Amino acid sequence: MRSASDLTARARIRDAALARFGTDGIAGTSVRAVAADAGVSPALVVHHFGSKEGLRQACDDYVLDSIRSGGAAASEALGEVLQAATPVRRYLARALLDDTPAAGALFAEIVDRTQAWLAAGEDEGWVRGCADARARAVTYVSWLLAPLVLGNHVGRLLGGDPAETTTAVRGTRAGLEMLTNGLFADDRWLAAFTAIDERKHR
Repeated sequence: MRSASDLTARARIRDAALARFGTDGIAGTSVRAVAADAGVSPALVVHHFGSKEGLRQACDDYVLDSIRSGGAAASEALGEVLQAATPVRRYLARALLDDTPAAGALFAEIVDRTQAWLAAGEDEGWVRGCADARARAVTYVSWLLAPLVLGNHVGRLLGGDPAETTTAVRGTRAGLEMLTNGLFADDRWLAAFTAIDERKHR
């Protein structure tokens, strides 16, 4: 059994790594920098995690667990992302940019869960039917996660960090307003892209 102080040090190192990886990326972060942020020695980081790769894996596992656990008000996977703590969202954004295996697995899981959530919505009558349920789920998730990945660009125009709750909710609300009320007043763009798709399959 580890002592309480040992577990506290491990969590403090992981939290420091989560923040540093989210800011500088995996490649741009050293064990020494994480140790300095956590107020411990590099040797203690290695003692707990073995290597920077082991530390990254611990951060991936923590982010996965944080988003999967969600909160009482989370009704679907993207709601759980929004409810996650800011360092978790920032880490997720960087992991998606770096295309880590864990980020790919998490993205696929979010899409799967969102597809099931939308299908349940169709059955219950609060989601409209569509021709391609998989593409709908992938596109929906991509749209709502894009502000995290495009953080600096989105932040400059919205006046806040998209990893922060206030800005994240502002952007998500705008997207949901478009999805709920519609954006286009006629079907010209849908008809145009449907025609392109039909020509491809002739």
